[in-house]
Amino acid sequence: MARRRRGLPVNGVLLLDKPAGLSSNHALQRARRLFQAQKAGHTGTLDPMATGLLPVCFGEATKFSAHLLEADKVYRTRVELGAITDTGDAEGEVVERRQVPRLTEPDIEGVLARFRGEIEQVPPMYSALKHQGRKLYELAREGKSIERAARRVTVYDARLLSLADTAFDLEARVSKGTYIRTLAEDIGQALGCGAHISALRRLATGPFTSEGMLTLDALEALPGQPEREAVLLPIDVLVDHLPRLEVDAAAASRLTHGQAAQVDAGELAEGEAARLYCDEAFLGLGVVAGPQEVAPKRLLSSAAE
Repeated sequence: MARRRRGLPVNGVLLLDKPAGLSSNHALQRARRLFQAQKAGHTGTLDPMATGLLPVCFGEATKFSAHLLEADKVYRTRVELGAITDTGDAEGEVVERRQVPRLTEPDIEGVLARFRGEIEQVPPMYSALKHQGRKLYELAREGKSIERAARRVTVYDARLLSLADTAFDLEARVSKGTYIRTLAEDIGQALGCGAHISALRRLATGPFTSEGMLTLDALEALPGQPEREAVLLPIDVLVDHLPRLEVDAAAASRLTHGQAAQVDAGELAEGEAARLYCDEAFLGLGVVAGPQEVAPKRLLSSAAE
């Protein structure tokens, strides 16, 4: 006998404004409890000290959350000059202090220009990457250091927002896998004085921006379940970047039963994924199997009902 899942069958996407001091998983679990949701997952970890946009997927939306892991992201951070920490942020121990030269905005801009575009970045030890099944930060807490291969990432833009005597605020739009802590450390190294970050806020990930984010406190203040579910975005926003195909009822029936169906794929190439709709209802994803054929790829369970 199948074990009944506890909670409510909540489906949709929450744009959560993660508070500082909570891990992404703890923030996710608090949101899940507020919604009494059977199933939930997030789409890209934020450090405990970081705040900002953490898309949370409930129910069927978790089937499509992987699409956000590949997305570009926008961050705002404060870079503190003159001190290097073991974690790259203000929560770590200072391991070296250096004199900070008198820097001007052109000095900072000149260094930032070297970090725009494709760059090589060595992931930090204090990260969730794994080595032989263990997370690097677990090894780092034991005083161990593992050699990490440099990875190629892209900094699409890095803008200086303000400059104080020994700190500056930076906004960066980056590709997946980019560590802002490491970017700040490398910029500090290039300036000759070292650096770490003291604040980090994610402003955007993929199609989502900070507009529409809700804090846990704001969610708690909503009067009940209907009001909470009303703030969720529909599942298909996660795959809005994919082309859309309309299918008729007969094709929808075949697809939802795991069979390929005759569908005019237009100019889509064989192997290309597309969003499938029938009478405006989102069914899930299909893949073009031929000029007039689409096969199911990842469909909503409710689509077969």
